[in-house]
Amino acid sequence: MNLPAEIGEEAINKVMAAHPEIGNILSRHDIGCVTCGVGICLVKDVVGIHALGAEAEAQIEHEIQTYLETCAAAH
Repeated sequence: MNLPAEIGEEAINKVMAAHPEIGNILSRHDIGCVTCGVGICLVKDVVGIHALGAEAEAQIEHEIQTYLETCAAAH
């Protein structure tokens, strides 16, 4: 996934702590990061690890980017 480095290069558990909506986005696509006890996967690798395919990865990336843009505009 092509995400900003401050998000893409972070462990998913840290990103979800700061941005719970990203966990919700992943959950809607049947990626169980919210309930994972490990949580050290990098955000940029999460979809690839779950092998959902290019179309799903593009959709998830779009949703995360839209969420991040909305956050940036609010600040």
